[in-house]
Amino acid sequence: MKKIILHWTAGLYYPNESEYRHYHYLIDKDRKVHNGEYKPEDNLNCYDGKYAAHTGGGNTAAIGVAMCAMFGYKSREFVGNYPITAVQFESCMKFCAELVKKYSININASEVMTHYEFGKNNPKTSSAGKIDITYIPPYSRVGKDDCGNFIRSKIRWYKEKMCEVQLWK
Repeated sequence: MKKIILHWTAGLYYPNESEYRHYHYLIDKDRKVHNGEYKPEDNLNCYDGKYAAHTGGGNTAAIGVAMCAMFGYKSREFVGNYPITAVQFESCMKFCAELVKKYSININASEVMTHYEFGKNNPKTSSAGKIDITYIPPYSRVGKDDCGNFIRSKIRWYKEKMCEVQLWK
């Protein structure tokens, strides 16, 4: 696996059948990680039709991780009734730190990114114009174009904490 692409589902706080098919991992409101229908390795070959189609034009060798939230989102001013929660967000960042360690993925903008960043960098794909993740409700001070960097810094922090714990064992 070569990259992680982070999403919000634009759904409710718990995964539905469609979301299980489209993402490898889903984090619910209570910070539980749900396995999707497909394993990350299924995305090594996307030509057989048996893979998690989470990012139009960017699924090959990409792990799709989504937070179950943001149904009804219209703007920073009108987030809807299902905003990403702080516990959910932090759990997602910790889980992504485990994934980067497991798959030896570097924490940089070309290997760990939001769906929004992928679409912005690949304007000829169907991911162009996607808005996830352009707003992080628990961290409302983070601007649209800073969400990816903020996410990467969080994942980096959790990965460093994991390494510190291992040193003490």
